[in-house]
Amino acid sequence: MPRNHHAMRGSLAEALAADHDGVVSRQILQIAGIGRDAVRTEVRAGRWEVVGRHTVRVLSVDAGPRLHLWRAVWENGHGAVLDGAAALVAGGMTGFAPRTIDVSIPRNARRRAVEGVTTHVRREMPPATAAGLPRVRPAQATIHAAQWAVSDRQAALLLCLPVQQRLVRGPDVLAEWRQVSRSARRSFLDAAVVDVCDGAHALGELDFGWWCRRYGLPEPERQVVVAGRWGRIYLDARWPGLAVEIDGGHHFAGLNPVDDAPRANEVVIGGDRVLRLPLLGLRLVPHDFMGQVARGIELYVPRKAA
Repeated sequence: MPRNHHAMRGSLAEALAADHDGVVSRQILQIAGIGRDAVRTEVRAGRWEVVGRHTVRVLSVDAGPRLHLWRAVWENGHGAVLDGAAALVAGGMTGFAPRTIDVSIPRNARRRAVEGVTTHVRREMPPATAAGLPRVRPAQATIHAAQWAVSDRQAALLLCLPVQQRLVRGPDVLAEWRQVSRSARRSFLDAAVVDVCDGAHALGELDFGWWCRRYGLPEPERQVVVAGRWGRIYLDARWPGLAVEIDGGHHFAGLNPVDDAPRANEVVIGGDRVLRLPLLGLRLVPHDFMGQVARGIELYVPRKAA
């Protein structure tokens, strides 16, 4: 075969692989006119590498961070899409590295064992994105990621990250959760999804007095108003000398931390200690946070007031 033909084939494969983080599927190569025999020739020459039944690595192209995600989809055949945390990572989520790549496939597809991949067979495939890596849409992917998490703590993280990074709207995640009829993590996620996606409403529903009674603590005043340099400051709970601010998911969005900090500082300057209690903390480690409240009452609240 003429040398310039080899060069043209190599340039074409490089362009295709560059769009897919250094790999290309055999199907894409076939459509481009590069058949099985040509692939075998390039592999034998050491220019390409077979990394699966359907995936070829073009060694002259730098490997990208999503190479393994493309491979996971292609190795599972037609109709496969990334799901759960893998779909969120493909959509731009940072701060979490999945230990396995979740892939959903139609029930009539052939299920294949692929190293590092967990396959989910679907009676009905969830809606997928139309461009880029085939993946489940963010709201459903977020709910799936939380359900498949290895712990409640990880589930909470996988709810927080996509919402905080604005990959998905909280109301969309909440609406998606309300469509779920069965879940092994139902009791935790019923509370956690609302905490993260509708924090203001969750705070309104929270009975902090119940938590105090459960841990044998005196009930505080609720929604106390104090005068501050910038006007009125509303405290979620207060005993004389100690205030507790309960932070729902909305407290961490945008510039809310900047707005919250001076109010808390003003309360401290006025003589009260302030404890910050993330709403999710009551779901994950209530004993730790309520233990701190108990110690705060012991240290800073006069005994007659307590």
